[in-house]
Amino acid sequence: MGFIYPDHAAEDDYPRAGALLNADLRIAHIYGTDLHAVPELLDLGSPDKLRHGAELLAGHAPAAVVWACTSGSFVYGPQGAREQVRGLGEAAGVPASSTSFAFVNAARAIGVARVAVCASYPDEVAKLFVDFLAAEGIRVVSMSSAGIDTAAEVGTLSPERVLELAIANDHPEAQALLIPDTAMHTVEVLPRLEAALGKPVLTANQVTVWEGLRLAGYAPVSPSLGRLFSERLVHAGH
Repeated sequence: MGFIYPDHAAEDDYPRAGALLNADLRIAHIYGTDLHAVPELLDLGSPDKLRHGAELLAGHAPAAVVWACTSGSFVYGPQGAREQVRGLGEAAGVPASSTSFAFVNAARAIGVARVAVCASYPDEVAKLFVDFLAAEGIRVVSMSSAGIDTAAEVGTLSPERVLELAIANDHPEAQALLIPDTAMHTVEVLPRLEAALGKPVLTANQVTVWEGLRLAGYAPVSPSLGRLFSERLVHAGH
């Protein structure tokens, strides 16, 4: 599976997940201004940049390609994000998706419709994720934003800090907690997150990997990657 990852922050989550799943996950990096702001995110997820990412992955002959950036997809809105994925699929010549749709598909797969969002982004950007989820039929009962301006800074958060943020920003009415930034290291802390909250936790790099595997027709089980990977879930459709 191929993943187009913006800049550098938490891309080592992918080989870590790949080792747990015995899966060959390949990453291509594209670059933009490392800022969680709408104009910069629109540029980061532009057709030209994603086409370049697809070209970088072509030599690996991936079975599927995922744009591994939540904010760089939901910032386009639901229809724009669909067009983004459609263009990426055409460029790559294989099934394609993005982290934003991975969250939607993962939530549906585990049967949750009410969620809390624990975002690292500034409030203006985090609200666009809430709007995206609502348009896809997922109700956000609470949303928090840590107000971190750059992906690089998010990538430095320790597992303990990620756990603190999750516990502080869960909501009792939420069936699951969503942590949307692929710049945040979450793969190694997933079991601790779900144990602390007593509910499923969906994180950006986790759902992105799951989406790539799903598109390629694989459904490996690895409980250390959370409820989403704990059993062979049946997905109801894209």
